[in-house]
Amino acid sequence: MLVNNNTGQNNSSYSEEIIAEKQTRRLSRPWANFGVIIAVCFTIYQIYATLIGGFIPQLHRAIHLSFALVLAYLLYPFRKDKKDKPIGAVDVFLMFASTWIAVYWAVFYKDILLRVADTTTADTVMGIITILLLFEATRRVIGYPILLLGIFALFYCFFGALFPGFLVHRGFSLERIIRHMFLSTSGIFGIPLGVVSTFVFLFLLFGAFLKRTGVSQFFNDFANAIAGKSSGGPAKVAVVSSALNGTISGSAIANVATTGSFTIPIMKKCGYTPEFAAAVEAAASTGGQIMPPVMGAAAFLMAEFTGIPYWNIVISAAIPAVLYFTGVFFAVHIEAKRLGLKVLPDDEIKNLWSVIKHRGIFFTPVIAIVISLSSGQTPMKAALFGIIACIITGLFYKESRIGLMGFIEAFDEAAKTAIRVAVVSATAGIIVGMVTLTGLGLKMGSGLVDMAGENLIITMIFAMVSSIVLGMGVPTTANYVITSTIVAPALTMLGVPLIASHMFVFYFGIVSDITPPVCSSVYAASAIAQSDQMRTAFNAVKIAVGAFIIPYMFVLSPQLLLLNITNWLDIPRIFLGAVLGMISISAAVQGWLNSKLNIVMRLALFLGGLMLIGSGILFDIIGFSIIASIYIFNVLKQKKIIDK
Repeated sequence: MLVNNNTGQNNSSYSEEIIAEKQTRRLSRPWANFGVIIAVCFTIYQIYATLIGGFIPQLHRAIHLSFALVLAYLLYPFRKDKKDKPIGAVDVFLMFASTWIAVYWAVFYKDILLRVADTTTADTVMGIITILLLFEATRRVIGYPILLLGIFALFYCFFGALFPGFLVHRGFSLERIIRHMFLSTSGIFGIPLGVVSTFVFLFLLFGAFLKRTGVSQFFNDFANAIAGKSSGGPAKVAVVSSALNGTISGSAIANVATTGSFTIPIMKKCGYTPEFAAAVEAAASTGGQIMPPVMGAAAFLMAEFTGIPYWNIVISAAIPAVLYFTGVFFAVHIEAKRLGLKVLPDDEIKNLWSVIKHRGIFFTPVIAIVISLSSGQTPMKAALFGIIACIITGLFYKESRIGLMGFIEAFDEAAKTAIRVAVVSATAGIIVGMVTLTGLGLKMGSGLVDMAGENLIITMIFAMVSSIVLGMGVPTTANYVITSTIVAPALTMLGVPLIASHMFVFYFGIVSDITPPVCSSVYAASAIAQSDQMRTAFNAVKIAVGAFIIPYMFVLSPQLLLLNITNWLDIPRIFLGAVLGMISISAAVQGWLNSKLNIVMRLALFLGGLMLIGSGILFDIIGFSIIASIYIFNVLKQKKIIDK
């Protein structure tokens, strides 16, 4: 494997997220090659487990976690400012200790299953070691927010009797907690890690092959061809490419790093302020997590948690995702018109027909996944079909063909990208284990409902704030796991459909990535743009205002999730009305339609937009009348100014 002697990093292209955060250790050639070998073995094992299987859930997830922890201690130093420090004895010991998680389960899994509820001293010791290894890896790879939540979860299990009100419980012994967290499928080896070790890993591998075959670049060229000629083209390219890439990447930060590295400089060059350019990329990249069909892996978790078929979730998520990006896209358009920005230079704009003619076949992998999912195939098989389609598609072009080194690089990248997801999902499993062991989910739900006086709107406000706070600084998968288990029950208790409740908390957990003060995707974009972080964050909130409104609308009007549809002919009306409503709301927030708007017009447009996002025909008529009236008034006002 090729190694850069200056940095010690292998040329196999670490995941974009690792590069963006610049946390990884600079390895010597032997250690870098060792990392590649472990990563490739990790990926080969995952493919084998998917195709052949035969492992009990705990054993498979333990092997997956062991691989991830070994790579975590290899690549991530004890402190971020120690990247240049070579691998030490402590790191080697931690890597070695991490392998024993898999070894323990491989040797004793039959005995553990036969003992059922009986916990031995060895189980307790190994459980404690696993938790300590996991927590330290979480601190190194992710940071303190999710680590502190994990520590609090264990503290709450032990000392539940110390808590007030509905939070109180009798507390549990160390053996009982270890049995729940380490030996069952309700803790570390629970649903979050289970989904990551099956569906998600294969989609990460799919994403690595997208890059190797040039499909990701095709997405960017396609976005450029669609939006490059319109006013504010660079920002619109960022919106479209982030939507296309973000659904696969599984991380807003990774999305910012990939698309933002070229869209932000172009936006600045064309006249956008650094703060607005970074905000556009942060808002669009964050929205990639809610874009079907993959939705940054959350759709797989949602299917497992709710029992709702994966494809149904993807279909329900479609209209809200389109509304989100409509709002972002139009906010960009308004800013371009307000500033009088020009389009991209002709020599930088791709020709749409030429892009499709010469590279249109690169749509095949995504089409293969959509067809597979819609025909009832499992997400694992769909991901495999997508990977195979990538490889076959690449054969049509010499520069896209993947040789042995290409496979090694893709395997290496997928495994190293999976480190973060595996570590955070295992830690999130401890939080879920705390919820199931103590019954906190139902208690929290009942508590929020009681505090709100059983009022749905007030409960939604409490749920929104809770989801944003719990999601701050927490990656997408853990974000959804935490909010869905702790906050979502409050909404379902008031009769909100299950999928609407989970979508509601998922949306608000996601927008924590752009909500001050902890707004990780904003920080990543701001670093590229060299902009003021707080100003960038407030710009991002304005641009993504739809994300703060849409969840309320689909809870109150489930038709937006394609639920309770009695007449399917209503779908075009609901969809078009909602899109126009989002455009109106964006115009109201930005203070510009076809000219500057005064405060009365902005309030009227905002109200009209809300009415159109609702599901009633009467509200649609009133909302459309308000918007049309303001638009016509503005046009006539402009003509009078011109005549003068």
